[in-house]
Order: sequence, then structure tokens, then C-alpha cells
Amino acid sequence: MPASAPHETLPPSAQRPLTLQDVKTLGLAALGGALEFYDFIIFVFFTAVIGQLFFPPDTSEWLRQLQSFGLFAAAYLARPLGGIVMAHFGDRSGRKRMFALSVFMMAVPTLLIGCLPTYATAGYAAPLALLVLRMMQGAAVGGEVPGAWVFVSEHVPEHRVGFACGTLTAGLTFGILIGSLVATAINKIYTPEAVRDFAWRLPFLVGGVFGFFAVFLRRWLAETPVFLEMRQRKALVRELPLKAVLRGHGVSVAVSMLLTWVLTAGIVVVILMTPTLVQKLYGIAPAQALEANSVATLSLTAGCVVFGLLADRFGAGWMLGIGTLGLLAATYGLYLGVGAAPEHLVPLYALAGFCVGVVGVVPTVMVRAFPAAVRFSGLSFSYNVSYAIFGGLTPLAVTLMMKEQPLAPAHYVAGVCAMGFLVALYLLSAGRTRFASLSAS
Repeated sequence: MPASAPHETLPPSAQRPLTLQDVKTLGLAALGGALEFYDFIIFVFFTAVIGQLFFPPDTSEWLRQLQSFGLFAAAYLARPLGGIVMAHFGDRSGRKRMFALSVFMMAVPTLLIGCLPTYATAGYAAPLALLVLRMMQGAAVGGEVPGAWVFVSEHVPEHRVGFACGTLTAGLTFGILIGSLVATAINKIYTPEAVRDFAWRLPFLVGGVFGFFAVFLRRWLAETPVFLEMRQRKALVRELPLKAVLRGHGVSVAVSMLLTWVLTAGIVVVILMTPTLVQKLYGIAPAQALEANSVATLSLTAGCVVFGLLADRFGAGWMLGIGTLGLLAATYGLYLGVGAAPEHLVPLYALAGFCVGVVGVVPTVMVRAFPAAVRFSGLSFSYNVSYAIFGGLTPLAVTLMMKEQPLAPAHYVAGVCAMGFLVALYLLSAGRTRFASLSAS
């Protein structure tokens, strides 16, 4: 895809090769993102135990489960607010400062969750405290994900933005894998009684400690060259960044929100929901489903990097189109294939996980959608609002659809992929210039 005319915020070294310092920056950013996403996602693996400990013992099982998932969902509702506020200061005061703050804001509540008293000790204060801490985690991850994409894309040469965003996204998804492996290990090492008594706290305590380690690592990161140049030339946005985004970048917001929908369909349905769904639909044993999910998540991590590299080589529009079609086919292959031959679960799930790696192309488009002065705010608003809507409604929509159609998960992913393919066609035609360069205005 041809680049648009150079913008004044484009670093003069845009076409330089990837340096050792770039690799170090990308590695530290991805490692910190993995640790932070582990902190955010570990809650879901212990929802059942937390529901037993933080709500009255006479609560019915369905209500306890609903309340537990409500605590999980509260973090998603807090993401837009946290992301918008942190992005505002990221565009006005610097990317690095917010990048370090987000991981600190995640480490503190994660550590505190591991120390919380339960309902038996503190009564209703226990679930209320847990709610507040989960919302803090949501606010932190709302700033972390878009901030990380902006940070790495503004550090590397422009022709390696796809690789940088794909690698960073791989780091975030690797955090999910770490959470799954830790949860599996805890449940294998300890008896259910021991998990309920104390062992459920261990992943949160470890996550909090690692979070502070990530804070320390990010001290070694430098501010992005793009932001330093804008500050030197006094070209930082003077009005409210979000106001500038909504006034002048409606198309970019719409495209970014639609692509985030593609991301949520892949992550929420294929990666997070499928282990439970294949147990219900096809009688797959829980241990086998979780094992296959770990393989799929590892494949997803590799897929993010591969799709990012290919986006640099062939263009984000092409890879988004090919990737969404691949994900559509692989998801149907997974659900139809496991229904016909359950023993093929692992390879089919691994293929589907790899195709979910198309989400590594999504930030490559989104960082190019907004000019540097409002890039953080534009990306953060689009991503977090869309994720709060679609990420929150997707499980409900798929569950309701399954009452009439057992293949509803595959149908849902297929529908969203078809929409993503149309966005890819737009990027290759009318949107070719607007989304071609990191310097696009």
C-alpha cells in the first residue's frame, strides 16, 4: 500500500533498519504487557472459587455465578473511562509516563485481591472491595493496551509497525496463556479444599509481585521519538484530545471500532468461550478442553507475530482480508470437525487459534488511523468503547443464539469476519491513502 504524503511528525529515520534498541524496547513492552494481561485475566480462572468465598453461603448457585461474572464484567465497563483519561494525558504529557502508570495501576489491585478478606470475615465489605479493585484493573488495562500499541509503533521504523504491533499483541495474548497454565498448576498441585482455603490467592500475589517487576522494567524505556519531536516543536494538541478526535476523525473511529469487534469475536468466542462450549456441545472432558485451549493460545501468540510480519510485507488491508476469511473457515472447521471427530480437537483448535492471530493486524491499522497529536486518544476511545460493547455483549448473544442453533459460535464469528472482510476491501480502495501511513493526518 503506498504511503501518503509525509507528515511533519514523521521521524526522519522512518526507513532505517530495526536496531537492537528497538528490539529491546519491543521486548520490554511485550513482557510488561504479558504480565499485566495475566493480572487482568487470572480472575476468570478462579471465578467459581471466588463466588463461593465472597458471597453469602446461602446464595443460590446460579445467582452466585451471575454475581461472580458481574465482577468480571465490571472491569470491562471501567476500561473506557480509564483508557480515555490515560490517553488524554498520554497525548498531552507523554506516552512513557502513562505506559508506566498503567502497569502500576494493575499491580496494586492484583496484589490487594490476593490479600482480601472473604465474606466469612468481612461480610458485604468483601465483594464491594473486590468490585472496586476489579474496576481499577479494568481502568489500567484500558490504558495499557492502546498505550502499548502507540508506544511501540512510534518507536520502530514505519515499515516495521506491523511486526511491532503484532509482537506486542502476542505478548498480551501470552499473558492469557500464562494465566491458564498457572490456574491449571494450582488446581493440580492443591486439593479443591486447599484451593478454596488459601491457594486461590497465590496467582494474585505472584501477579502483583511480577507487576511491580514490570514497573521496574519500564523505567528503562525511553519516550517515543514522535512525541519528543512534537513537544520540541510545540505541536502537541492544545484542546481536549478526545474532542478533536470526535470532531475530525469519525471515519477512523468507525473503522477502528469495527476492527475491535473482529478482535473481540476472535478472542472472546474462539479463545475464551470455546473450551466451555465444546464441553457442552460435544462432551469433551474439561482437562482435554483446557489442554487444547493452551495449544490454541500458543498458536495465537505465534499467529499475531506472523500476521504482523506479513502486514509489513504485503499491506494491512490484504492481510486483514485474508486473515478474516481464514478465521471464518477455521472456526467452522473447529466446530464441525470436533463434532464429527472429537479426537481432532487439538490440531483443529491450534489452527483456529493461529487464524485468530489476524488480530495482530488490527492495531497496525488503528495506529495509522489517527494523527500523532491525538493518536493515543483516538485509538483508546475507539478500542475501549467498542470492546466494552461487543466484548460484554458477545457471550450473551452467542448463548442466546445457541438455544436455536448449536453452531451459533461459528455463525457469530463468521458474521463478524464477513464484516471485517468488507473493512479490508475499504482499506484497499477508498481508505487506501487515509490508512496507508503512520503519518496519516
